[in-house]
Amino acid sequence: MAEPTASTGAAWRVGIDIGGTFTDIVAIRAGSNETRVAKVATLPGDRVEGLFDALAAVGLEWREVGDLIHGTTMITNAIVEGRLAKVALVTTRGFADTLAIGRQNRRDLYRLDVAPKLLPLVPRERCLEVGERLDAEGRILEPLAETEADAAVDRVEKSGVEAVAVSLIHAYANPAHEERLGERLRRRFPYVALSHRVNPEAREYERTATTVLSASVMPLAAGYLDNLARRVPARARVHLFHSAGGMASAEALRDLPLGLAMSGPAAGVAAAARIARELDLDHVISFDMGGTTTDACLIADGRPEIATDRALAGRPLRQPMVAVESIGAGGGSLARFDRGALCVGPESAGAEPGPACYGRGGARPTVSDANLVLGYLDAARPLGGGMRLDPAAAERAIAGLAGEAGLSTRDAALGIVAVANQTMVRALRRITVERGVDGRRCALLAFGGAGPMHAAAVARAFGIARVVVPMASSVFSALGCAAAGMSYSQQQTLRMPLAAWDSGRIESARAELRKRLSAPLVAAGHGPNEIAIEEVALVRYGGQSYAVEIHDPEFGDPAKLGRRFRERHERLYGFATDEPWELVALRIRAFAPQLDGGALAIADTPAVGGSQIAAGTCVFDRSGPVATPRHERTRLTPRRTIRGPAVIVDAFSTVVVPPGATLTPDQRGHLFMDVGAPA
Repeated sequence: MAEPTASTGAAWRVGIDIGGTFTDIVAIRAGSNETRVAKVATLPGDRVEGLFDALAAVGLEWREVGDLIHGTTMITNAIVEGRLAKVALVTTRGFADTLAIGRQNRRDLYRLDVAPKLLPLVPRERCLEVGERLDAEGRILEPLAETEADAAVDRVEKSGVEAVAVSLIHAYANPAHEERLGERLRRRFPYVALSHRVNPEAREYERTATTVLSASVMPLAAGYLDNLARRVPARARVHLFHSAGGMASAEALRDLPLGLAMSGPAAGVAAAARIARELDLDHVISFDMGGTTTDACLIADGRPEIATDRALAGRPLRQPMVAVESIGAGGGSLARFDRGALCVGPESAGAEPGPACYGRGGARPTVSDANLVLGYLDAARPLGGGMRLDPAAAERAIAGLAGEAGLSTRDAALGIVAVANQTMVRALRRITVERGVDGRRCALLAFGGAGPMHAAAVARAFGIARVVVPMASSVFSALGCAAAGMSYSQQQTLRMPLAAWDSGRIESARAELRKRLSAPLVAAGHGPNEIAIEEVALVRYGGQSYAVEIHDPEFGDPAKLGRRFRERHERLYGFATDEPWELVALRIRAFAPQLDGGALAIADTPAVGGSQIAAGTCVFDRSGPVATPRHERTRLTPRRTIRGPAVIVDAFSTVVVPPGATLTPDQRGHLFMDVGAPA
């Protein structure tokens, strides 16, 4: 997959989001307003073939594609399912037990039947040591022992591993020893992960664990990228959407595959942040509910929160990525009774066989089945890819569950939706209340195939007054991919108190990060004047565990940086003090401009006639069915308010406006809902 420096004028720019149930595609023709949108069933066994299916669904061939950007759950699923390569770890003498010792945290504080910690990814016999030592400032205390390094490489080769992780103590402060080891290892192994490249930060255990995790998915990522290279024409530029909210070249992610760990959800968040800026919304919660999961993220002042201290499947994952809270609650989430309690998710029906209402052999009840039974979904209207819903199959699935509890089918369906909604409310609390933010003053920006269907009920339960359903909400993550700009991010530990301010050291770190992150942009054909740099200082009070982000910091004026830190701290947490503070880390993002630099938009078919297309009934509570008109979204009149109950439909999604709520569209196709109170 070559990276040509210029695109063909008539080429299409394509965004594809490969989800657990559906694959969404948005194609935008360069130099025109022509857009094409489609949904197809995900092919878990051959994701490259899924790209071909998605292109065919919008009537495009590869020769017509200039840029294709796609999000993928490939790396996420491999980590969650434990499908990881065999890895060896090379570390500093005396630190081979780092992974086994880990942290003192228990996985489950009150369950003694659960092992306190996960087993380390690398067993002790494959944790090899070499003589060398640096101090926390990167000064060499003991040079790398060349003979020990050679012996370690020989032992790694005999272990039969597929990949190697190298994590030496304090390598983030001085990578010289790791680089020399890496040179030796790359002569014999194709997959080598170095901690100063993967995670150049302090915290020995997290850095080592993240480097091992990166090495363990390198063969999978390389295999997928090689498959892409073989099957995709060289003329098409294929990029992947990475976890920090932008696109990157396939080659750049080959050595740093953990950049794909939150690939799909990050695309939706990036698009949501852009819409928040366009609509001048200060605080937004992105709410992306698909077939398998719901992903939520806090967006403040048009910027999504970026986290560097996350975990996936219980494994530390220290990479700059959008701070998405993912939960197993989607349209395909399975409902069951567990010890007398109704539970929904995290187990999912997936794409095959899918919910019972898909008519593909699924028999267990899901959230989608409940939504169909309650009247929110319209069986007369096909889903993505022409899929027809089967109301009888949904009724049978829900009835089976209802029989266990002695409930009516309708009440069981109401219970499934209510439990799923409360699960999502808890996720919203984790990204707001538990971080000191009053989530009630946020707008809920709902997208994904099922997000707008549940948004009003979730907002009411949480105390949010306003829901925004953006245009193209059902394929919003794919739109985020299509509109993405190329970007690369990394964070570097500094740990510099004000009393020991070292401008030279800061400038050196800035220069090194800028050079490293700009290199793949230059390789992709971007000139120096086309590359933008965004800097973030991470500052905290002495003794605090986590830092506050200060964008565009004034490193030459530490007093001003301190004032901005205290102001930001007070805004976030309600207080600030004059206690000493320190610069913990520097994060830099190098990026190229996004598509057209303008607003996200998809050209709609002009409205013809009135918006109401049908009349039916929906069930919102135990009082029973309520007459509920259905409206075609593309026919809504801007600024004309619709009062609930109502259902708004488009080609791929459903917006539920419950009794007591009102909905008003704008001229750009966004829907604004005042959720009000239950009627």
